[in-house]
Amino acid sequence: MTSFDSAKDLVLVAGATGGVGQLVVGKLLEKGLKVRILTRNAAKAEEMFNQKVEIAVGDIRQPATLPAAMPGVTHIINCTGTTAFPSARWEFDETPNLIEWGIIFLNPKSSEAKAKNSPAKIDAQGTRNLVAAAPQNLKRFVFVSSCGILRKNQFPFSILNGFGVLDAKQKGEESIINSGLPYTIIRPGRLIDGPYTSYDLNTLLKAKTGGKYGVVIGTGDTLSGDASRIDVANACVECLFQPSSSKKIFEIVNQGQRPPVINWETLFSGIE
Repeated sequence: MTSFDSAKDLVLVAGATGGVGQLVVGKLLEKGLKVRILTRNAAKAEEMFNQKVEIAVGDIRQPATLPAAMPGVTHIINCTGTTAFPSARWEFDETPNLIEWGIIFLNPKSSEAKAKNSPAKIDAQGTRNLVAAAPQNLKRFVFVSSCGILRKNQFPFSILNGFGVLDAKQKGEESIINSGLPYTIIRPGRLIDGPYTSYDLNTLLKAKTGGKYGVVIGTGDTLSGDASRIDVANACVECLFQPSSSKKIFEIVNQGQRPPVINWETLFSGIE
């Protein structure tokens, strides 16, 4: 197991105010680690984390804002993301009217140029910018991607990728892999359990696992199913302590009966 030097090591979390990101920050703090978050909204972050973390104001879409967040950073966990389908979170220059929404959904490519926060700008270009700004001696870059990257022509992933979210996630993965930095890429199934920050059926129904299901980790993009944000966040943090998870890509879903304790060391040791 890799030990952290609590006096020196510093984890930068991008997307810390999102669903998975909030949980990642909480888990890091629970382990006594130093945390810096990268955020566009310092006031929101201060209210959320109550001065328990360092705050760096920056935007992964704006490369010039990133170097100031990097001094002393030894690990990066990138939990940024947006909705798979056009929504208010895509930050259109002007709110589309009914006809414009119709055009957007009939012609997905028409939405890209008009949106500031699309998957292409966040998952692809934003991740590329964050990788480029990362310290060369970084110990680990963790990226929350998605199941289905290698199955984009298969249902239901072909639907999920209707507006290019899996294409963008894959480009983000490639930029990390090609960087030469130590990395762990986590591909969760459909995210469930709060905090609820996305705009989809799961959010409307507030789907929960209730902590009843076990954690299954696989490789080769073969798994399908739901993944608790809680367990995805735990995986983001626990992988930092497992050398066997370095330079690996794995999927995570919740299935089967949950054991009394999740043995992350055993789970990660099975990644090939």
